[in-house]
Amino acid sequence: MEAIFDVEASSALSATQKARVVRKAGPVLRAIAQDERSQARNRELAVQRVVEVLRQALRVERRRRPTKPTAASRKRRLEAKRRRGETKQLRRRPED
Repeated sequence: MEAIFDVEASSALSATQKARVVRKAGPVLRAIAQDERSQARNRELAVQRVVEVLRQALRVERRRRPTKPTAASRKRRLEAKRRRGETKQLRRRPED
């Protein structure tokens, strides 16, 4: 069973929603279900899958807020690097 949803022809979505769905999932959403023996159950599954794809495409993702490492974390990182360097220096052959 196949479920098809034409985004452009839909009156349920606003213009911005249509643009978002077309950008993320394409102009036509299509789902196929052949999991069950019953045609009615396969139809339900296909519709559920189309709805899920539509829901994912409509979801607005939050913008990432760029962050800087704190002064303490920078200090810890440099201290750890210094300790690692000292450890590696001790592994070297002694200079004559």
